[in-house]
Amino acid sequence: MATDSRMLCTALRNRLMSAADAAALIPAGSTVGMSGFTGAGYPKAIPAALAERIEQLNNAGEEFRINVWTGASTAPELDGKLAAVNGINMRLPFQSDPICREKINNGSMDYIDIHLSEVSQYAWSGFLGKMNIAVIEVSGVLEDGRLIPSSAVGNNKTWIEQADQVILEVNSAQSAGLEGMHDIYYGTALPPHRKPIMISQPTDRIGEHYLHCPADKIIAIVETSAPDRNSPFNPPDDISRRIASHILQFFQQEIAIGRMPKELLPIQSGVGNIPNAVLEGLDAGPFKQLSAFTEVIQDGMLAMLKSGTLTAASSTAFSLSPTAMEELNTNIDFYRQRIILRQQDISNHPELIRRLGVIAMNGLIEADIYGNVNSTHIMGSRMMNGIGGSGDFARNGYLSIFVTPSTAKHGAISAIVPMVSHVDHTEHDVKILVTEHGLADLRGLSPKQRAHQIIQKCADPAFRPALMDYFERACASGRGMHTPHLLGEALSWHQRYETTGHM
Repeated sequence: MATDSRMLCTALRNRLMSAADAAALIPAGSTVGMSGFTGAGYPKAIPAALAERIEQLNNAGEEFRINVWTGASTAPELDGKLAAVNGINMRLPFQSDPICREKINNGSMDYIDIHLSEVSQYAWSGFLGKMNIAVIEVSGVLEDGRLIPSSAVGNNKTWIEQADQVILEVNSAQSAGLEGMHDIYYGTALPPHRKPIMISQPTDRIGEHYLHCPADKIIAIVETSAPDRNSPFNPPDDISRRIASHILQFFQQEIAIGRMPKELLPIQSGVGNIPNAVLEGLDAGPFKQLSAFTEVIQDGMLAMLKSGTLTAASSTAFSLSPTAMEELNTNIDFYRQRIILRQQDISNHPELIRRLGVIAMNGLIEADIYGNVNSTHIMGSRMMNGIGGSGDFARNGYLSIFVTPSTAKHGAISAIVPMVSHVDHTEHDVKILVTEHGLADLRGLSPKQRAHQIIQKCADPAFRPALMDYFERACASGRGMHTPHLLGEALSWHQRYETTGHM
């Protein structure tokens, strides 16, 4: 044990071992709960050692696969390495790894795509079967055995409770200043024993700073020192800035009308370049004293906290570029007073999202002329990443805003189509659609009224005539006038792309 070890509990020191020895404790066929959420707080050493072991066994003719549950996406060191050696039988609830995606779409890996707020309930209720082992990254173990959470909380509390056995990775590369930033709530329960969750502001704390794990559950501890997957974001481009400007103008109108206070309502933002552009626009705009109740803190929110535009942010994880991670670690005492990291069944809880009146901003793959949104599937069948928490926030937020460039593949694909090829968010949950061409406010509109708004304001000009032609012929078909469709043509745009490479 190194002199600067973060593993301070003397009663557990006899469980210190190498990553290879810890990986050897995971049997074939196990269901393993891994820590991690959007590239933060995932175990780094044990998955790699396990992948090496699996590859050796597979080469010797012994099939070895496990089921992997996480908080959300992890990193190549976990998802990528295990998928590359065909080590994952079933994966849930969200992933973004290209090798995982390939395995899911060629049918060699099963994948369950679940609303992130529901994963813990599924596990508690036994819907998913038994969890055998949890592999959890922490940033330290105190003398009394309490665990200091890492840069993501995710489902760690649930995994520790549900697993028969627990393996810890104690990562000294995580900032020691993370201690005190977390709010772990131990008051959750299954029906009929649930009680109200007493959060009325994003800054409210209802839990404690540490995770608890019975000592007799811990079968191995591995000390590591490795950074999270800190991927850089592309700077906002013209399309992203135009989308952001439409949203900022809309916010100003809502304030002028009196539907929102001048400090807005708590914001939630998905991960990516467009959300970061919106956050950059908010930071440069007239809005002050903002707050966030979200899943992920990315570069834009960190900048808003530093400037004072954002007073506080509640989340379950970070997703930062290397530059932003350096900023966080350098000024961790400042950010610890303004950031709360919670478990994801609290950060994404429908009750809290509804009570706080969250403004939800998320991306999409395609939307149809009536406002249904596909955020997960390419051409109806091929999984991209997963629904993540977008459904938690879209259905329960005060405003659900979905953003996208109007086209993809250099203009070959329209993001606005007659009928989406897969539905994640129905028209009932989608209030605002935004592309670089404009913003369609769908609140209070009938389906046909929505179609006019979406085609005229969001569709790319090159596709508008064809969309309007489809809509008008559907209206004239005599099949039904509430949500007019031509069923023989509704998915013809997707079929045409599959055949010709252009919609």
